[in-house]
Amino acid sequence: MNQVNILTLLSDFGYNDVYVGVMKGIICQVNPNLTLIDLNHQIPPQNIAAARFSLMNAYPYFPQGTVHLAVVDPEVGGQRRAIALKLEKGYLVGPDNGIFSGIIAENPVITAIELTNSEYWRISQPSSTFHGRDIFAPVAAHLASGVSLQKLGREINPETLVKLNIAKCQIITNGVASCIQYIDHFGNLISNIPGSFVEGKTWCVEVQGLQIPGCATYSDVEAGEVLALVGSHGWVEVAVNSGNAQIQLQMKYLDNLQVLFLEDC
Repeated sequence: MNQVNILTLLSDFGYNDVYVGVMKGIICQVNPNLTLIDLNHQIPPQNIAAARFSLMNAYPYFPQGTVHLAVVDPEVGGQRRAIALKLEKGYLVGPDNGIFSGIIAENPVITAIELTNSEYWRISQPSSTFHGRDIFAPVAAHLASGVSLQKLGREINPETLVKLNIAKCQIITNGVASCIQYIDHFGNLISNIPGSFVEGKTWCVEVQGLQIPGCATYSDVEAGEVLALVGSHGWVEVAVNSGNAQIQLQMKYLDNLQVLFLEDC
C-alpha cells in the first residue's frame, strides 16, 4: 500500500474550545509523525454548504494521497453514516451529509466505505455528540498512516452518498441564474457561476433589483461601492470595495442572483 503522511482538518468547532486540539491529540496518539494542516475551523456552526465549498476549493492544491478530515456534523449521533472515500488524488473522511458533494461532483469516487470497524475508532462505544474525536480523527490518522481503506468498514455504493441540495446554474434568455454558495470572511458573496461563463463578455449581476457591474478587480470601483468579479477561486462573486457585501446587501446562503449579459446591463 502507498503510505501518505498529510492530513488536513476542517470543522465548525472554532478556537474558543478544546475540540480541535483534542482531535489533534487523538491523531498524534495514532501517529505523531503525520503532517497536520488546518484548512478552516471557523465554518459557521452546522453550515454544511460552507464546508462543502471550502473543501472543494482546497482539494486541488494538495499532493497525491492527502487525507482530508472534515467534521461539520449537525446529525451526529443520528442515522447519517460515517464514511471514508477514496478518490484518484486522495481520501475524504467525515459524515455522509453532503459535505463532500462539491468535491465528488468533479472527482469520481473510486471506493466508498462506511466506517463500521470499531477497531480503528478511539473506543468501541463512541460519544453520541463527538464523532470527530471518537471515530473520524482516529480513522483518518490510521488511513494517513497506511491502513487499507477496506479494513475500515464495509463497502457501499457511491451512488447512495448524500448530495447537498444546491441549485445548479441555469441558462436563461439573457444570462445565467444561480445562487450564493459561499460567503467568505470579507463578506464577499460567491455564486455557483463559473468564471468561464462571463469570460470575454460585458456583464453585470442582478440581485435585489440592483444591476452590479462586472469588473476585473476590487479597485475598479470607489471604496464602498458594490461590484461583481471572478474571484481567485474561479467563481463569480459580488463584493464591496473595502466593505462587506453580505452586510450591505443583507443576503445569505442560497439566495438567488443572476448574471446578465451586455444588452441587459
